[in-house]
Amino acid sequence: MVEGPAESRLWREHVERYHYLGCRVPFGANLRYWVRSRDRELACLLWTSPAWKMRARDAWIGWNNEQRRRHLQSIVNNGRFLVLPWVRVKGLASKILALSARQLPHDWQTRYGHRPLLLETLVDAIRFRGTCYRAANWIYVGQTTGRGRMDREHKSHGQAIKDIYVYPLVRDARRHLCGDPTR
Repeated sequence: MVEGPAESRLWREHVERYHYLGCRVPFGANLRYWVRSRDRELACLLWTSPAWKMRARDAWIGWNNEQRRRHLQSIVNNGRFLVLPWVRVKGLASKILALSARQLPHDWQTRYGHRPLLLETLVDAIRFRGTCYRAANWIYVGQTTGRGRMDREHKSHGQAIKDIYVYPLVRDARRHLCGDPTR
């Protein structure tokens, strides 16, 4: 994890400079990670609170509005994933995602007091193919509508349409997210 002001500053500088979306203040709960090998920075990750509503994700889970309201905090969003541009290691990105999926639940539990059940991410399909997510066994569930994260009133359009991928952290994640033990 990113700890201390010096690490935090360097992490933000790298993401601002090398990630196409830059570095914005994360919304809600979040954890930032460095991926290092022999004290050399390889990648940056940001995990954040999930999007409030995404039609394709919500349909895949199968929950209603009340279930979503109660269990949304059990989803964590991979808001930034950046393998630094000078790093060239075949398969590194999918390996990082796999290792992160193992470590994140413990760290999230420690920081926020609950263990996530599902990871989600959004991939700009114009820029990327989502290869590393597919290689790490993430599941493609559909696309966003292009409204953006903060548009609860359906007024903003023209944002990039993105592919949605999810990664269940537990068996029967959908059943747990719906809060229905008989499903």
